[in-house]
Amino acid sequence: MKLHLRLLALLAVFALLTTACGDDSDDSSGGGGDAAADSSSDDSSNDDSSSDDSDDAGSDDSGDMAADGDAGCGLGNGQEATGDPIKVGAVVGATGPADFSSASKATAAYFACVNANGGINGRPIDYQVEDDQWDPAVAATVARGLVEDEGVVAMIGSTSFVECAANADYYEEQNVLVIAGVGVPRECFHSRNISPTNQGPRLSGIGAAQWAVEQGAESLACVSNVIPNFGAWVCEGITAYGDSVGVPVSSFNGAPDLSDAETIVLQAMEADTDAVVVVEPGPGVVGYINIAAAQGDETPWYGPTSSYDLSVPAAVDQRWIDDNFAMQIELVELDSAGPHNTLWGEVMDKYGNDSDPRDSFSQAGLLAALVFVDALLGLDPAAIDRNSVTDVVRAIEGFETDLMCGDWYFGDGDRHQANHAGRIVQIVPDGIGFETIKDCHEVLDPELADILAAEG
Repeated sequence: MKLHLRLLALLAVFALLTTACGDDSDDSSGGGGDAAADSSSDDSSNDDSSSDDSDDAGSDDSGDMAADGDAGCGLGNGQEATGDPIKVGAVVGATGPADFSSASKATAAYFACVNANGGINGRPIDYQVEDDQWDPAVAATVARGLVEDEGVVAMIGSTSFVECAANADYYEEQNVLVIAGVGVPRECFHSRNISPTNQGPRLSGIGAAQWAVEQGAESLACVSNVIPNFGAWVCEGITAYGDSVGVPVSSFNGAPDLSDAETIVLQAMEADTDAVVVVEPGPGVVGYINIAAAQGDETPWYGPTSSYDLSVPAAVDQRWIDDNFAMQIELVELDSAGPHNTLWGEVMDKYGNDSDPRDSFSQAGLLAALVFVDALLGLDPAAIDRNSVTDVVRAIEGFETDLMCGDWYFGDGDRHQANHAGRIVQIVPDGIGFETIKDCHEVLDPELADILAAEG
């Protein structure tokens, strides 16, 4: 039911984005959204997560919640940080077409855990989250409030369809770095001062396309939307991959509110390809594949990580359970017993709210917070300011974590894409509703050539 409500919430997105994204003026105004600066939650659950075994990946700073402190949360000493707060910001799309703030909620929960365990060598993190309402003008306004009025040292856990394009140049001018919880449009991955922890929709879609080809598909259709620097960029990536392996790709980009989804599905069916890859937010994926099932389409469809949501198996047509609908995921399985993933569950239970999502985007928000705190703990707490934080965050390299298939880094390049390997899962009728059918593999996007060359 929640997924269907979120699908209905997308009904306004097409008109909003196609009008607002056309205006890149800095002289804009709009509501600033609510700051989410609470460092703890009173209504969160204290249930511990447990597993029978554990993975080998992960840093030494993770582990079980301890009685006298929370191991894995900064200093882990169980002492509330009382020093001068360190201001950190984020911009998310919390209200408007849909709530896209899952990552920042995990970031907030981890920062609350850090603050309860000594902070950054005694200094607590004052985390302020602003809602851009899916409006580029509002995104620009609230970012300037955080950077200039509040004086944040960095932006951590941001998740938005519009803010990367609205603020990338501004962040570079202000020497502010962003560890995005979830990067969405192209600008999130092609900006000097923004580095996401996720793969983004393009790589997620290409990974799904690779799986389709491995299953024997010799032609593909890409279905996405007309959001600027989203749908076209995604389908161009799948086409580039297809060209590299001799597989033709037909592209069909529809309205983000799915108002023309039936037409798009019929066009994809008429293309008569061997498989269809749909890249949309989770509710959009469900909408498309259910329409395809209603049309009697027997072509296999594949999805991106946005459909890796525990509510999806109950929302899809029975056909997709019987046929084991498969998708590329950008981070580790939600039920993984790895140390950082276990820490994620424990932190969300103890410091998050029961209503906070437990999904891939939440995992990404925890990862953004983890790497940030790890970097700041190496600084003299008295000398922490925007310049010192920018220097130490840009220098992050080789951060080992079980949350993704490789190490995370920021780097000194003009664009960033540390996460470029994923897994394939499929819907099943038991367990958490998903099972892994292919472990870590590189996504074959020709656009990654510069990233891979820089990595050596």
